[in-house]
Amino acid sequence: MKVDALEAGGSSRLSLRAAGPVWASLAALGGIAWVVTVGQARDMGVGPGTMDMTFPFFLAMWAGMMAAMMLPAIGVQAAGELAPATSSATAIRIPRGLAFGIGFLVPWAAYGALAFAALVGTGRLADSSPGAAKWLGVAMLAAAGIYQLSPWKLRALRHCRMAMHTGARTWLSSGLAAGVRDGGICVGCCWALMATLFAVGVMNLLAMAGLAAVIFAEKILPRPRLIAGLAGVAFLGLAVAAAVHPSILSGLTGSEMAMAVEGM
Repeated sequence: MKVDALEAGGSSRLSLRAAGPVWASLAALGGIAWVVTVGQARDMGVGPGTMDMTFPFFLAMWAGMMAAMMLPAIGVQAAGELAPATSSATAIRIPRGLAFGIGFLVPWAAYGALAFAALVGTGRLADSSPGAAKWLGVAMLAAAGIYQLSPWKLRALRHCRMAMHTGARTWLSSGLAAGVRDGGICVGCCWALMATLFAVGVMNLLAMAGLAAVIFAEKILPRPRLIAGLAGVAFLGLAVAAAVHPSILSGLTGSEMAMAVEGM
């Protein structure tokens, strides 16, 4: 019987037990990032655009968000990437895993720089034309749903679940290099998911938690094709709901504007 390459993509990785120390260290770092992110979100609330954040502050906040949402999901991948060059000693594996996590966030930080520019534009649109902003938000959610169902998504997801071992010799270069490379692949896999934050609010905790759950499931659980497809259908349904209830689109309309548009 022929085995689907995507479904089997994670089979060559380390067992959960072998990956445990690296996974636990990255999950702990992600947990700290969640604490910081939740505190920031509660202080700032949810609004359109950049919410008057400066670029350096936004980039730091974005990196923290990505750490919270991504690091708990990449522990098995990190351990599999570094296995050939890693000593059996836990004291060696954990620093390499943390280096992998730091490198993994570099491409996502670059994505955050682009996100800031996009949010400046969406914030202006929300102020000048709430009606157009509403339909832009609907289009963003629909685009995320369509991408989840596309062959490009599945191709990127297959690479996200495979360990492509690095030949670097030192723990720092091996961890960082593998992390940067795999982080770039992850951007290709999950860029549309993160773009939905532009529509529902970049500091929307419920949206962050939902996206983190989807990312974790796609990277770790069996049958990733099914998980990606279900998420795609959910986003398409959310796009329809947002067309009827613009209050969903707090990142593009804000609460007061959304009520006015919905009344129209």
